[in-house]
Amino acid sequence: MLNRLLVYLTIGALVALALYLTVAFEWSYASGERAGWVQKFSRKGWVCKTWEGELVMVSLPGSVPEKFPFTVRDEGVAALISQAVGQRVMLHYEQHRGLPGNCFGETGYWVNAVSVIGEAPAHPSASSPQ
Repeated sequence: MLNRLLVYLTIGALVALALYLTVAFEWSYASGERAGWVQKFSRKGWVCKTWEGELVMVSLPGSVPEKFPFTVRDEGVAALISQAVGQRVMLHYEQHRGLPGNCFGETGYWVNAVSVIGEAPAHPSASSPQ
């Protein structure tokens, strides 16, 4: 009787863990886009290899840049980002929270699309008076 209960509890815990991980992977907490320059991009990890990068965002010339760390799990997207290092890009990301450990990436921001957007337009206050 005790062995059967232990088996049911173990199976229940494994099913609950699988359900939790499925929900955490499939549903994102947030999604959005960030624009800036890819400053750093590398494949990292001891066992679970993921692409980790850093996007530098500058709102105004001369202001302190903000760094946006991100993870890429798709090899196709990683290849596009590798080609765009040093260029101004738009990254589309989904934020996933509650995943155990860092085997799924060092950050919760998973980039799933990238587009090169070129140079930033000049700030309106920087234009010459008419």
